[in-house]
Amino acid sequence: MPAEPLRFLVTAGPTREHLDDVRYLSNASSGRMGHAVARAALAAGHRVTLVSGPVELAPPPAARLVEVVSAEEMREAVLAAFPDADVVVMTAAVADYRPEKRVSGKLKKTGEALRITLVPTPDILAELGGMKGDRILVGFALESERGEENAREKLVRKHLDLVVLDSPRAIGAQVSDFTILGADGRREHHMSVSKDFLAQRLVSLAAEARLI
Repeated sequence: MPAEPLRFLVTAGPTREHLDDVRYLSNASSGRMGHAVARAALAAGHRVTLVSGPVELAPPPAARLVEVVSAEEMREAVLAAFPDADVVVMTAAVADYRPEKRVSGKLKKTGEALRITLVPTPDILAELGGMKGDRILVGFALESERGEENAREKLVRKHLDLVVLDSPRAIGAQVSDFTILGADGRREHHMSVSKDFLAQRLVSLAAEARLI
């Protein structure tokens, strides 16, 4: 049990950006990484607020759960919890785009081509980086090419303390390869490790950085 528990804010899972009342844009995120971080933080004696998109996982009972659907809902929930957080771990796979207009009801099939205009969703991580203060901010970078270069750029641009580089192979996988990069120059490469292992390592590093 830490001398003084830290307050962790963790995001998990995908978001859904609705085209109509039954169709949406989303991704294959399972939410397992965020739930693993929440469990690890609780096991270390910290307090946890878990903001989760739609997932088929039972949250840790001791966590304060906030369920959301869209990127905008996640942004609102995160900003509401952010002032009370010491450490923020953003594992959620937030959709980058949403349909410009949501159709009420169910869009009917006409046989004609359908064109959908997509507009950017809010960049929650960048927004938090601009007002982080003395909080520890951890992000994830899922990259398919030039991974470490892109992850380091994200680390700097979004004012992160730590960024975890992974690949599409990590989605839904029990074990995968991860690289942790730090603003202090840290580089840790972990091969074929579980998300529970990674979560415990992130909680440990974040807590150490916050207490320095």
